Amino acid sequence: MTRQTRIRTLAAAAMVFALLSDLPRTAAQDALDDRIEQAYRAAYNLDRETALDIARRAVADYPEASKAHRTLAAILWLQALFHRGALTVDHYTGGITTSSLDLPPAPEAITRQFRDTINEAIRLAEEAVQKRPDDPDALYDLGAAYGLQASWTASVEGSVRRAFSPARRAFNLQERVLELQPDRRAAGAIVGTYRYAVARMRFPSRLLAYVAGFGGGREQGIALLEAAATPGSESRFEAQTALVLIYSREERHEDAYRLLTEMSKAFPGNRILVLERGSAALRAGRPTEAERILLDGVNRLADDARPRIPGEEALWHFKLGLARLELGRRTDAARSLQVALDSRPEPWMRGRIELALGK
Repeated sequence: MTRQTRIRTLAAAAMVFALLSDLPRTAAQDALDDRIEQAYRAAYNLDRETALDIARRAVADYPEASKAHRTLAAILWLQALFHRGALTVDHYTGGITTSSLDLPPAPEAITRQFRDTINEAIRLAEEAVQKRPDDPDALYDLGAAYGLQASWTASVEGSVRRAFSPARRAFNLQERVLELQPDRRAAGAIVGTYRYAVARMRFPSRLLAYVAGFGGGREQGIALLEAAATPGSESRFEAQTALVLIYSREERHEDAYRLLTEMSKAFPGNRILVLERGSAALRAGRPTEAERILLDGVNRLADDARPRIPGEEALWHFKLGLARLELGRRTDAARSLQVALDSRPEPWMRGRIELALGK
């Protein structure tokens, strides 16, 4: 093949790719994406049964779509976290990169459904990648499925070590997506999360991660997550949640407070976001604002008949007591902290409450 022929061939291939990239989405794709959006919105508003129902109907109507199965698996993962109460910054600020987290098991039925569903999502995505190895959509679906499997293994099963293999696959696949489609912001959620996590590891662990194929870079990781958290990104919900935790770990409390304010407006039915917003205000040195937010949340909690995370009432009153302690109102603070202590707090919380009462 002559040089001129090669150039014409490459130009033709580029034109075909451009034309394919500009093809309109099908009505079925749009309908499925709408279902997925609805499922996540319901889940993030703590309408858990509605979210499950929407996700299950999406799987029934689109059984060959990997992302339909992945969405159902993600809703089940959120269900497991809710049952165990692992939905607040306090649960994760002590051990994001430890090799084993001491966590209670998820309900058996949820665990079984999650495994079946995520395995099907991976199987369908693997088939798509085998047929179209350079298709960003197929690669993204597979990377996102492995990423979710890794998240479950680390946060529910309590083993960061066992999460290593699916996490590495997710990272490599989403890096490939960004190579093929640099403006695919959603792929940055997984890449950014792992880059940040690797950058925070101790040197021996970080070296092993580099050898295994993970990239590091704290600032780059945060920047990728911030891009993934913007409107129009497929992974914006996950990216926003990760950023709240990362901003808190980085002591960027004003940024965490700002993001939680936005999320609280987007998901008005999510009282946990209100709790986190009040906590972020307290960490940002805004005790007056924190007390207002938390007191309003406590009043709303009393009228909310939906299920609560373990130790939730105690956590609300504990945070309210801390805000009042910061304001120098020791009598009010002691009253709130005593209510927290009497509200069956989780073991990890009890010591913190008693320490605050000692002040």
